Amino acid sequence: MLCVHNKILYLCCMHKEESIDHHLRATWQAVSKMYNEEALSHGSTMAMAFVLLNVDYEKGTPSTSLGPQMGMEATSLSRILKNMEDKGIVYREKHPKDGRSVLIKLTEYGKEKRAFAKATVLRFNNVVKQHVTTEQLNGFFEVVKTIEVLIKDNVIFEKAKV
Repeated sequence: MLCVHNKILYLCCMHKEESIDHHLRATWQAVSKMYNEEALSHGSTMAMAFVLLNVDYEKGTPSTSLGPQMGMEATSLSRILKNMEDKGIVYREKHPKDGRSVLIKLTEYGKEKRAFAKATVLRFNNVVKQHVTTEQLNGFFEVVKTIEVLIKDNVIFEKAKV
């Protein structure tokens, strides 16, 4: 049944199982929990693993570009990097071309942790690919990209033009 309230058309009595965002959120929470449990068993967190996978293995990554690259706020990232430094996973080095910037680099221990994080992500991807067809996976990626574009272009909550 369609309802109108304040010029907004929406579906009345929508069940959560019919809601796209419910499935996105529930699935991401399950994936996040799975990764955090795996990381915890190795003295890490999913957030640390995400940092490891986004730091350039050889050259390091400027700290200022790491947050936006990961979609993470600077304060959250700073806390994670400090923890990773304390554990001997990463270190900071002055950027050779920009004295105002700092590169985040992996220690040898950090490179080992990165290899484990990468293997974990690859294992997840391989298991999922064993249970879905290429067409299903391509359809999933297409839907997710469409949602990202709709959000980026502010289509979903766009103000009605009066």
